[in-house]
Amino acid sequence: MERVLKYVKEYFVFVVVIAMIAVMGAMKPDVFLTPYNFFTILRQVSISGIMVTGLLFVMLAGGIDLSIGAIIAVSSVFTAKLIVDFNMPVVLAGALVMVLCTLIGFAIGFIIVKTKIFPMIGTLALMGILSGLAFIVCRGLPIIGLPKSVLPLGQGFIPGTPIPIPVVILFVVLIAASFILNKTYIGRYFYLVGGNPEAARLSGINTELVQIVSYGISGALCSFGGIIMMSRINSGAPTVGPGMEMDVLTAAVIGGVSLMGGEGKVSKAFGGVLIIGILTNGLTILNVDPYLQKIIIGFVFLVAVCFDGLQKNIFIKGDRKRISAKE
Repeated sequence: MERVLKYVKEYFVFVVVIAMIAVMGAMKPDVFLTPYNFFTILRQVSISGIMVTGLLFVMLAGGIDLSIGAIIAVSSVFTAKLIVDFNMPVVLAGALVMVLCTLIGFAIGFIIVKTKIFPMIGTLALMGILSGLAFIVCRGLPIIGLPKSVLPLGQGFIPGTPIPIPVVILFVVLIAASFILNKTYIGRYFYLVGGNPEAARLSGINTELVQIVSYGISGALCSFGGIIMMSRINSGAPTVGPGMEMDVLTAAVIGGVSLMGGEGKVSKAFGGVLIIGILTNGLTILNVDPYLQKIIIGFVFLVAVCFDGLQKNIFIKGDRKRISAKE
């Protein structure tokens, strides 16, 4: 049973992606199976892909971050505010907002680690604070009047190709994160801290610092996603982020990122994002009611969480049996 679960867990995401493409393609081949639609899906999931990469660092270290949607909203509104009302250059405004959101991530990570509160509660409180702040700054209305130089980041294409710029940014982020997690000692710390924090501490790793840094990384990447979102919709809107956190969390769990920490890969987390993106795109093409789509995605999340808990319990029991046999 353990071997079957390991095999399924290793390749499940990619098998599901291929299967979904095959099913949706069979139902609407003239619409779904086109290069334009595939690039559309990638562009639609680009921001979620960047967000899930940041969330991956937090979950690997044993935490959870429900404030990522609110950070999208805050970074979108703040960047637009600096550009439109203060005539700040686009690059400088974006950089300042990313620094701010990174510091916010460090701050909530510090609070969670030092007070030992449950990460879901701490980040849920931060979500409320940031969402309210975004509405106050723009008074509930989108900030418009952005210069045309903002548009390429979210709406542009690589010259002479059909490849959207957000997709290129997404893959740069994925490659960089994969390199850090798989090829550096710092990256391995996230796995060690999430998998066995006490063993990591005894081996000399500053577990609290690793956890705090994970929230800072999440804040930085999500703020970058918010700036791309601002460019895509050509405005700073406080309503664009809230709600995205559940889709991103669903994608992470579907992609095999454990809610218990210490387990997950960049490639499979992105695979989870693709599953949500393909499902949403396919259901939209099939004219499925948007409210029914939410029910379907919620059901998929429930199944993924149940599978995560099931395989954890089976592996733990298997380890206990092996230990007992040795003794």
